[in-house]
Amino acid sequence: MNRPQFVEDEIYHIYNRGVEKRKIFLNNKDYFRFIYGMQEFNDKNPTENTLYYLSKSYIEVQPRYKEPLVEILVFVLMPNHFHFLLKQKQENGIPKFMQKLGTGYSMYFNKKYDRVGGLFQGRFKAVLIGREAQYIHIPSYIHLNPLELLSYRGSTSIGMREKMEFLENYQWSSYPDYIGKKNFPSLTSRDLYLKFFGGEGGYKEEIERLLKTNKDFSIEVEPR
Repeated sequence: MNRPQFVEDEIYHIYNRGVEKRKIFLNNKDYFRFIYGMQEFNDKNPTENTLYYLSKSYIEVQPRYKEPLVEILVFVLMPNHFHFLLKQKQENGIPKFMQKLGTGYSMYFNKKYDRVGGLFQGRFKAVLIGREAQYIHIPSYIHLNPLELLSYRGSTSIGMREKMEFLENYQWSSYPDYIGKKNFPSLTSRDLYLKFFGGEGGYKEEIERLLKTNKDFSIEVEPR
């Protein structure tokens, strides 16, 4: 898959998975560490070597940077992959951000689990959000991605209410913040899409509308 040219103020769908489809998050502390990296490494300036310890279920991530490389519009973390919607703010901001984030988390993961070698399946994948249909639907499709985890529960019939509750309580996503439920509120820039969908209530209605279509909301994460 050829990478697009990264241009300031354009929006890109960024994604990758663990090497050999392995899990890259094994417990809550791993998820928190990655999210911490999303905040800490989003800076044009060198990152300080800070001690990280998180144990609370809710964390208000306070911005400390002055020159962000990207705006994080949407994110979801899954056990073996992740998806972002990023707007580039600095020249080569997305590659720099992803390199810092990937290297930092891989070093943490390898040290913690006594392993060596690459953690992610090659370079991250990137798609320019250039068409209106992509612009409208990709945030919702990213936020709906965790529904694939419900299939592992063995239920053959999962109702709308259960799906909505699952998404609202899935912590490793920007979706709770998009509907007004504090999760990591300072991590993402939501005004662009909330204005488009008519606020937090309108965005939740869009998710419900898509669920009623019974489409497959999984997003391709294999390299092409």
